[in-house]
Amino acid sequence: MNPIRIEPINKNNWEEALAISLHKSQEKLVPTVIESLAWAYIKPWDEAFDPYVLRKDDKAYGFFYLSYTPNSTDNYWIGGFQIDKGYQGNGLGKESLKKILEFIQEKHRQCEVISLTIEKGNDHARKLYEKLGFINQDRENQDGEIVYKLKLNK
Repeated sequence: MNPIRIEPINKNNWEEALAISLHKSQEKLVPTVIESLAWAYIKPWDEAFDPYVLRKDDKAYGFFYLSYTPNSTDNYWIGGFQIDKGYQGNGLGKESLKKILEFIQEKHRQCEVISLTIEKGNDHARKLYEKLGFINQDRENQDGEIVYKLKLNK
């Protein structure tokens, strides 16, 4: 099985990233790739905002970003995580999320806590994140999304 690769979005792959699309019912659950790329430029929350494409068999099939404060131990946020509708339903979401968690730990060795938010009612995402150890913090962000955290085993 070919491994999943994570690539920073750049001038060579940004158009592939923009081609990633979701089912209509999923579109309101996650920011679009174009919104996320705009945020990477604006950096609305933290000092750093890195957008990435997920690739397998030389095909871009997914997207996520990492928003963080460099050198912090607990301010790393995964956002915009999505798998193209043509690749959904075969375990790539779970496999990709595991790869993302490994990637963050390799790239940001001081990271001890990874956070993310989930739209209320997005049970599919909730089950996936909980399966991988994310814990509901019983609080919402300013947009009414539920905050989840994963404490890394160091």
